Amino acid sequence: MNVGIIGGSDGLGKTLIYYFREEFEVYITGTDHKKGRGVADELNVNYIESNIEIADISDILVISVPIQYTSDVIREVAPFMKSGSLMVDVTSVKEEPLKTMQEVLPDTVEYLPTHPIFGPRTTRLDNQVIVLAADKKGEWYRKAYNYLSNKNMRIIETTAKKHDFMMSIVQVLTHFSFISTASAIEKLKVDLSETEDYESPIYNLMIDMIARIVAQNPYLTYNIQSMNNNGSKIRNTFAEAVNELKDVINDKDEEKFVKIAIRATKNMGDITNALGRSDKAINALNYEYIILNNSIGQEVGLKHIYSGKIHTGILESVDGKTAVLREGSKVKKLRIANIRILHPEEFYKWKIDNLNTVTQSISCVFSKRVHVETIENAVMKIDNIIDIRLTDVYAGPQIDDDFISLTFEVTTLTREDIQNVKDLFTGFGGSIR
Repeated sequence: MNVGIIGGSDGLGKTLIYYFREEFEVYITGTDHKKGRGVADELNVNYIESNIEIADISDILVISVPIQYTSDVIREVAPFMKSGSLMVDVTSVKEEPLKTMQEVLPDTVEYLPTHPIFGPRTTRLDNQVIVLAADKKGEWYRKAYNYLSNKNMRIIETTAKKHDFMMSIVQVLTHFSFISTASAIEKLKVDLSETEDYESPIYNLMIDMIARIVAQNPYLTYNIQSMNNNGSKIRNTFAEAVNELKDVINDKDEEKFVKIAIRATKNMGDITNALGRSDKAINALNYEYIILNNSIGQEVGLKHIYSGKIHTGILESVDGKTAVLREGSKVKKLRIANIRILHPEEFYKWKIDNLNTVTQSISCVFSKRVHVETIENAVMKIDNIIDIRLTDVYAGPQIDDDFISLTFEVTTLTREDIQNVKDLFTGFGGSIR
């Protein structure tokens, strides 16, 4: 089955490649053909320069372009869709794409407006939310639903109108309030680095969430605001709430402030669950710091959460903001907020994949009563040992009758580790040949 992704060289469209390429023949298009061909080569899929051509060959065609271009692309490719195929859009507004698909697609082509409520940084589909806003449910709808369900996704079935209203709360209001806060901080000429000395865990979380939103493509953020039909009402209501609260405090009307706060609290629903979830987030931040402190003096791997680069070395010290890592003669200071310490198994695998290994054969004379599997298991418990394999057994004239010579091929991360293996062999009563 052919799956075409218009806009597959960037953002969510590119992310979808990872989920489709193992099961389908994937074709992508992009506005930058050089970049698109590079992505296609990197991810082992096909690149086509023409939206019309990709529509002509696709059994499922995914429209993953900026919101403001979605309807135009739908109109462009609609006449060229295969009979019996499916068109899917993945934009964060649904009313406009649905209306366009209703108007221009032939009856022989099924359409499914969707909204995957996760970003391009998502690496797993398990427990991720996807909204299906179909006005008609044909054969393709059943297939799509089953496919998503088998990926353990949380599927929400609703109308395009309700989706857009709910997203006006989830996205429009949230983004607007966060960007407003960031803008206020900028207008106040506040250096956020100075606030870190006074920060609380809740403040940390809030600033991180605000930074995550404002760091997104501002054109995308603007279009989420401007193209949702409910946006104007949402922003006006937010402004009214801010002005009301401002006036109440400026007027020193404590009683009215308390009433507003209580009403708002009651409307938040289950506060207990909210406290539990926020406690988990705060504890997660503290846990990372505890792990780092407990690792001082040890060799560690620290992964930069944005670049993906892994720094290795001896962790010399940790303060509230910085981890100091020594790599040979070099000392690096890494911001704790931007790194993640690798778990021991993860760090070990990284070493195997990225460091030059050492393989050496070791021959040792043991008593014939020695248990080979016991020796191998003991060797594998030594740090930095990758593999051990018995390659030869010798009991010739040079070996006493009660003894046997065993040759093992040992693979390690460093040459020094070979000596540790030899020491273990002699600890088992062996004699190195």
